[in-house]
Amino acid sequence: MSKKIDCKKTFGLETNFEVKGLEAKSDLIPALDENYVFDPKTTAAILAGFAFNSRVLIQGMHGTGKSTHIEQVATRLNWPCLRINFDSQITRLDLVGKDVIKLKDGNQITEFKEGIIPYALRNGVALVLDEYDAIKTDVAFVIQRLLEIDGKFALLEENEIITPHKNFRLFATSNTLGAGDDLGIYHGTNLINQAQMDRWNIVAALNYLSEEHELEILLKKLPFLNSKLHQNTAKMMVKLANLTRDAFKNGDLSTLISLRSLISWGKNIEIFGSVKTAFTLSFANKVIDDEKIVIREFYQRVFGEEI
Repeated sequence: MSKKIDCKKTFGLETNFEVKGLEAKSDLIPALDENYVFDPKTTAAILAGFAFNSRVLIQGMHGTGKSTHIEQVATRLNWPCLRINFDSQITRLDLVGKDVIKLKDGNQITEFKEGIIPYALRNGVALVLDEYDAIKTDVAFVIQRLLEIDGKFALLEENEIITPHKNFRLFATSNTLGAGDDLGIYHGTNLINQAQMDRWNIVAALNYLSEEHELEILLKKLPFLNSKLHQNTAKMMVKLANLTRDAFKNGDLSTLISLRSLISWGKNIEIFGSVKTAFTLSFANKVIDDEKIVIREFYQRVFGEEI
């Protein structure tokens, strides 16, 4: 069963197409963040993925909330969602399945245990491939089978052809667009076969939000920053974050203050009662010694005091 979603009311944007959510309950529906602020263009791309079964890839720098965006849309559509974080340890067997040894009636038997892909296909789950550009070559070719919208998945290990459930959806997030990382910012990213990249129906870019948008998120997440004591603190935090992002892009810093880091910084201000202490614990201690002088300069420039 499905129900029509009022996108203006739910996401704050108008769409040219109808979006439907599901009514069945599932333990796989992500937790609702009532204060989540949606980026209109990215949200529209994700909604199109759900509405038309389009394959959607979201590219952007780390910490911009790419995966969270997909999960929060899925939550409001009541759509089961599974997220795979790709790293060098994820293998083809993890995705497709493998033989495992079990005890049955006191005897050891070998039984095939399906991986996450057959499970998602059979159960109508929105599958999110996180850090897609870190995927290994042999695993990438398994994913390629899923990129055909009406394509069936050959589970060779069981001599079975799986027809995807009508509610199966496929999304991915990446820091690069599969052409490598010339700046050396994202170690571990790989080249992706361009024939495979071409199979993604929609590619959306989600980079850091405007200062106004990011400030809105901070104040929603951390209401105490609205107090008289911290009247300008959130604005200065966002300003400092943008300085680190520009330095990161220029190669002057190897790390930056993401939205995730901003929220951690804000939470620590509330815990420790000091903007400076919270900044040191949330971010400055993560910076390598050679770059600390840049961070100190940025902090002094924005907050008018030394760290």
